[in-house]
Amino acid sequence: MRTTPDRIRHAVSFEIIGLLLVMPLVSWLFGLPMQETGVIGIGGSMVAMLWTYLFNLGFDLVLRRFTGRTDKGLILRVFHAVLYEVGLVLALMPAIAWYLGITLWQALSIDIVFALFFMAYAFFFNLAYDWLFPVPE
Repeated sequence: MRTTPDRIRHAVSFEIIGLLLVMPLVSWLFGLPMQETGVIGIGGSMVAMLWTYLFNLGFDLVLRRFTGRTDKGLILRVFHAVLYEVGLVLALMPAIAWYLGITLWQALSIDIVFALFFMAYAFFFNLAYDWLFPVPE
């Protein structure tokens, strides 16, 4: 299982790289100023870093309890990414609506773009991270 410093390195690097990629995309797609996209992105990133740590720790504990291992195959990685993003969308959607002064449905559309991007990004980032920093079993 991963150590706490490794989980922190994972969460911080994931968020920094992801923000640099997604903020210009969301700004362009929704015609939002980069300042607003930046506030949403950085605020969401802080929530996401905490969620990343807690979700991955919980997921690994459950996985180890049921399988005795923490390595993930393709189908489990897809399930992991989808479940992670659903939880994050539910947490962030009300904050986005409040900050931008828009409806929950409008916030959902923005949040879905973030979620779709980060779902694909999480899949590839975690494959690369596991390759660069293998889990000592």
